[in-house]
Amino acid sequence: MVEADEVLDTSGLSCPMPVLKAKKAMDSLAPGKVLKLIATDRGSRNDIPAWAKNNGYELLESGEENGKFIFYIKKPE
Repeated sequence: MVEADEVLDTSGLSCPMPVLKAKKAMDSLAPGKVLKLIATDRGSRNDIPAWAKNNGYELLESGEENGKFIFYIKKPE
């Protein structure tokens, strides 16, 4: 299991808000740290991995728990 340094819950927010909030969180995260992103927007299943890849972040793990989509994203060092 991946350990997160920060948790961002975007439950109830629709596209593009989960991506925008994730960007803001990653901007303030120190290099090498991991963000756990929680989303309920079904589009986030595709949007978050694509956004992470396009911005040079590492998607460590993703999955679904109780109808919520969980992403662990690492900021490069």
